[in-house]
Amino acid sequence: MSVEFSISNQYLRSNRKKGFVSFISGVSMVGLILGVMTLITVLSVMNGFHKELRDRVLSAISHSTISEYDGSLNNWQELRLTINQHKEVIDSSPYIERYGLLSVNGKAKGISVRGIEPSLEKNTSVLLNKIKSGEVDLSGFNILIGSGLAARLGVTIGDKITLLTPQISSSIIGIQPRFKRFTLSGVFDAGINEYDNNLAFIHLQKAQTLYSMKDQVSGIRLKVTDLFQAKKITAEVLSQLDGDRYYGIDWMQKKANFIKALNLEKQMIGIILSLIIAVAAFNIVSMMVMVVTDKKADIAILRTIGMTPKRIVKLFFYQGITIGVVGIVIGVLLGVALSLNIESVVSGVESILGFQFFPKDVFYINRFPSEIHLADVIKVTAGAFILVILASIYPAKRAGKVEISKVLNHE
Repeated sequence: MSVEFSISNQYLRSNRKKGFVSFISGVSMVGLILGVMTLITVLSVMNGFHKELRDRVLSAISHSTISEYDGSLNNWQELRLTINQHKEVIDSSPYIERYGLLSVNGKAKGISVRGIEPSLEKNTSVLLNKIKSGEVDLSGFNILIGSGLAARLGVTIGDKITLLTPQISSSIIGIQPRFKRFTLSGVFDAGINEYDNNLAFIHLQKAQTLYSMKDQVSGIRLKVTDLFQAKKITAEVLSQLDGDRYYGIDWMQKKANFIKALNLEKQMIGIILSLIIAVAAFNIVSMMVMVVTDKKADIAILRTIGMTPKRIVKLFFYQGITIGVVGIVIGVLLGVALSLNIESVVSGVESILGFQFFPKDVFYINRFPSEIHLADVIKVTAGAFILVILASIYPAKRAGKVEISKVLNHE
């Protein structure tokens, strides 16, 4: 251990007896601890929210879809077998996506109608596993709708619902929209209003009949082993097919604006909260300037016994770095601990205050999911350490420029 480092540690211990200087030193360290802890916790919670939202969205839109350019797909059974041969495709399922109008007891709501094969859809989507009431039974003329849609129409399991389509049919009474009465067999709760309020499932064959699609489907949904490689996997699957006829869209393309908004939100929150660390670093500058002023006599004595200005600079630089490193380490440990236990902490606060921060009937997510990313911890630690280094340079250089003749004459 160098002489400079030993003396800097002695100064830190002696500052505890120095009243105001000690108070400023403590404030600087506490500010750094709170800044680092808060930033790590918030970034971890944001990661948890992003993952939760992404999983919920993916449960409804799939990892990737393949279709023909004219909006329909022929011979989907053969195509599905070819698609499933790819080693990174877990499974695939056909679907029909069209618009319709649900009507019951004078109430009507425009919706997105999705025709599916239930046995195949369960292998590519978890949406059918989120049944709030009833069951997944699309045999005959049964229909499955979202919880928000069921509440708006005022229907329960077993009620009859009329589905009107944009298709036109001719009869002896003239031209009219094609419609069919369905029985409500189940209500799902995806946790996202976009789907709970606007989506209904019917059997694939019934959708083909209602929308005059014969044996065609809108496309094939894919579930892949690595959702972040969905674009690459989709391109490889398309290369096995007739590339001039088919195209593929992965989930990142479908929700590009959504993903950009989430990433931008996380970046902006990170930048704003980084100001807490910057303020703590500024406090270190103020504290170190006071320490240098307080230790002018000691600096003069050290200089007279042969310590060079460069070594004086190191002495006070080490002091600032020590305060910063201790604050950062404690902040990181507390931030990680709080991130791992954020839900229990929030539950305790909610029980004490008597209200929920995120009511289920208002927000998509009514809890605080957390996911710690090592990259975020490293970035916060490195950023805080750089600020501490910058904050320690000016006071240390000022200590090296103390004029010992004036100090000794004053003393």
